This record gives sequence, C-alpha cells and structure tokens, in this order.
Amino acid sequence: MGKVFLIASGKGGTGKSIFASNMGALLAERGSSVVLVDMDMGLRTLDIYMGLESRVVYNVYDVISGMCRIKQALIKDKRFENLYLMAAAPHRDDGEITMLHIKVLCRKLAEKFDYVIIDAPAGIDDGFILSAAGADKAVIVTTPEYAAVRDAEMVDRVLTSAGISEKCYVINKVRPELIAGGAVPSISEIDSILRIPFAGIIQYDDNIHIAANNGLPIVFKKDTYIYENMEKIVDRIIE
Repeated sequence: MGKVFLIASGKGGTGKSIFASNMGALLAERGSSVVLVDMDMGLRTLDIYMGLESRVVYNVYDVISGMCRIKQALIKDKRFENLYLMAAAPHRDDGEITMLHIKVLCRKLAEKFDYVIIDAPAGIDDGFILSAAGADKAVIVTTPEYAAVRDAEMVDRVLTSAGISEKCYVINKVRPELIAGGAVPSISEIDSILRIPFAGIIQYDDNIHIAANNGLPIVFKKDTYIYENMEKIVDRIIE
C-alpha cells in the first residue's frame, strides 16, 4: 500500500504546485511509481507545470462522478518512468464531491502506486478540506514572509483538526541576502512559529520557474545543486 502526501499552503504564490511536480518527478526518477493528483478545481496548474495540458481528456471530477475509470484519467509522463498525472477539473464543481469520495479515490490509487501526491488548493476553504481527506502526511509549503508563515500556521491547525498529525514544512523562494539584512523573517523565527518538523529550504532560483513554465520539472536535470537539495528534502519528507 502506497502513502498519500498532501502538498498544502496557506496562500497562493508559495510555489506549492511546482514543489509537488518536482517531488513526484524525483521519486519517479528513483524508480517509485507515483501519481500526482491536482485537486485545485478551477485553477489547475499541474498539467501546465508537467507539460501535459494538451493530453488531458478526463479529470478527477470525471473519476469521482463515474464518467470514467481511474485508468482513463491517468496521464503518463513519458519522460519519467512510472510517473502519472490526474488533472483537476477546469471548472470548480465540487459540490457533489464528499470526503468519502476522496478517501476512496486515495485508497484505490495507493493500491496501485508507491506515492500519491495531492496538490491541494491554497488556503483553508472547503476544497482544501476535501483534498486532505485521504492524506497520510501533509507537507506545508511557505515562503519567508510574515503573511505566508501566519497562513501556514493556520493550515497546520486545520490539518490537526482534520486528524492529520504527521506534518512537516518547506520554506520556498528563500533569498539569503534578505534574511541576512533582516528584511524578512529568519529560518529560526519561522521554525519557532510553525513548530512542526522542518524538511528544508529551497533557494530562489529563476531556473526553477523557467523550467516549470516550460512544462519540465527542474529535477529532470541531475547533477545540480537544486537536484541535490531536492533529494535531501524529499528524503526527510518520506522517512
């Protein structure tokens, strides 16, 4: 039985979806079977970041509503062995989706894949609660901004209320010069606020965003500091 990871953030713009795509690609590159599930109904981005938008026919909502089978909604990424995507619906129509639907879907996917990675919508609304329904562990992605950290703390509380006790966080888009100058909260300050296991930091790098906007996870290119750093972060998350 595979493990289900929820990738969450308190606010938009933290790089959550890019992180999810790279985590999935790296695990697949290591030989694990992985499925990325985009639960951000109406604001889907994973298909673009994975360069698979032209191949989307069916989506999560189609599976849950019975319009198609799970296998029909799985899009294989030919660049990574055993990496698949299940896209989000282009329109937000999750009124008929229940937490039980998501739990059943996650359980069925976990029977087929080593890792199920759920890209949740930012924030703590009903869509987020639904996304978390089948998760075993949550990864909260934040940035070194007071607003983002406060929102991440709220996400942590909501996840705890939802019964998800296994959590960690990643600080993304870190600019060392701003931290050194005291312009943004330090790593230790963020850690004192969140008080959950710390998985690592990702330094701001234009190449990460350029790669994502060209439909290619940055970890496709090995032997870089970004790849090595991502490996260490993923190891801490899955341990």
